[in-house]
Amino acid sequence: MPSFLHSLSQTVLNAIFPPRCLICSAFYDHDHGQASTGPDVSNLLADYTASYFCKSCREGIIPITSPCCSKCGLPFVSRQGESHTCSECLLEKRYFRKARAFGVYDGGLMEAIHLLKYEKKSSLSMPLSALARETFFQFWDVNDIDLIVPVPLHVKRLRERGFNQALILIRRWAKQERIPFDGLTLYRNRYTEPQTTLSRIERWKNIKGAFSLRHPGRIKGYKVLLVDDVYTTGATVNECARVLMKAGAEFVDILTLARAAVA
Repeated sequence: MPSFLHSLSQTVLNAIFPPRCLICSAFYDHDHGQASTGPDVSNLLADYTASYFCKSCREGIIPITSPCCSKCGLPFVSRQGESHTCSECLLEKRYFRKARAFGVYDGGLMEAIHLLKYEKKSSLSMPLSALARETFFQFWDVNDIDLIVPVPLHVKRLRERGFNQALILIRRWAKQERIPFDGLTLYRNRYTEPQTTLSRIERWKNIKGAFSLRHPGRIKGYKVLLVDDVYTTGATVNECARVLMKAGAEFVDILTLARAAVA
C-alpha cells in the first residue's frame, strides 16, 4: 500500500507540476521508458536520468559499448568484432593504463555537459554525477582504486567558472563509497588556451608541462583514478597521468563522462 500511495502521489504531482527537461527545457511526462540504445544501458539511462531529461533527450545520449579501444576507450565505427588497441594508442605513448567513458561526446550528453560548464546549470550535476558513478562501477571495484584525482582547472579559469566540473562529477559518490579523493595535490602551474579551439597537435603542445604536484610523496604507490568531463584527443589526461606516474603512482586509470568518437 505505501508503494501504491507513493506512485499515486507522484502521478498527481507530475500532472500538476510536470517535470521540465534540464537539457531542452521542454515539459514532459515523467515516464521510465527505455531509451533505444540497448537493454542494459537503456535501463541505466532511464533509472538515473528520467527525472531530469525528457525521453527525446535521453535517446540522444549514446552510451559507449564494445567494441572500443581497450586502452583509450575510443568507440569503433564498425560494431563488429571485439575490443582491441586502436592505432593511435599503438603509435603514441600513453601514461595511463586504461580510459573509460559513459557515452559519446555528442547529442544530449554533449549538450548537458556544455550547459553545466558554460551556462552554470548546476542542477545537471546530479544526473551527470550519477552516470559517472555508474561508469565507475561498470569498470572498477572500490578496492581497485586508492585515490580519485579530478583534472584541475587553472585558478584563473576556476574563478571565472566558479567550480571544477571534474570534481563535481565525483565528489558526492566518492564520499558515499569512502573512496579518498584529492583535488589539491595535482594543480595547473600555468594558464593554457582552451583545448576546444586547438588542433590535435596544438592540444598536445599546449598542455605539455602544464601540471605539477604539490606533495609528490602522497601519490607514490597509489592506484589513481583520474577524472575529467570529456576525453577528446587525450592530451590533457595523458599529461596528468605522466606527472602522476613520474611521482610513483602504481598506475593511473581515466574516467570521463564523455568520449569524442573521433580524436
